[in-house]
Amino acid sequence: MATDEVRKDLRAAVAARQELGPEYEAELIDSFLEKLDARAAQVPVAAPAKPVKESRESDPGGLALAIVSVVMGIPITAIAATQEGTIAVIVCWGGLVGINLARSISRIAGRPDYRRR
Repeated sequence: MATDEVRKDLRAAVAARQELGPEYEAELIDSFLEKLDARAAQVPVAAPAKPVKESRESDPGGLALAIVSVVMGIPITAIAATQEGTIAVIVCWGGLVGINLARSISRIAGRPDYRRR
């Protein structure tokens, strides 16, 4: 284990310092630090993690809104057509399209990469 080797080297450096005296202390410390640097250079450096690419539809609320809009649009169309006619159908579907469009625009404006453009 690398930690055991470092401890062994440190003990040897301390023992050598005790034998040689304080006049060789700087050289012993430099030698020990060089060994640590060499050991650190041998350790492989992990590659930086690739950023996780966000899926196209990370928020399923958009799909749910589209499905609900179509499902609700059917009875709304039937009611509007029988009660008021073509203009009411156009207004109802315009409202459903507007809701979906507003949600899409707010979602696009909220993305971090949109603001950089």
